[in-house]
Amino acid sequence: QVQLVESGGGLVQPGGSLRLSCTASATIVSLNLMGWSRQAPGKGRELVASITPTGDTHYAGSMKDRFTISGNNAENTVYLQMSSLKPEDTAVYYCWMSSTGSPYDYWGQGTQVAVSS
Repeated sequence: QVQLVESGGGLVQPGGSLRLSCTASATIVSLNLMGWSRQAPGKGRELVASITPTGDTHYAGSMKDRFTISGNNAENTVYLQMSSLKPEDTAVYYCWMSSTGSPYDYWGQGTQVAVSS
């Protein structure tokens, strides 16, 4: 069973930066989309960013200028570089991967990001 393992979360001051990483425990065949979502306390899960195997990216409007998603399709890894972090960015961040070979998306266990002075 494929698992996604995330790392890089933590506590950071407002204006700071963090880089999240996510790697699949085994090869995901026919990967067609990778991304990150987040869930803040008391709120629903929301999309942060996504990236296709060809490198096309999509960002939620409020994060477009501060976050950068990148990935390596062949290695089944995806990254999220976050800068100019704000307290409202505090959330559990989840990576996910979608494959045409599976009816289910793969999700990581989540990594906590806390932005506070």
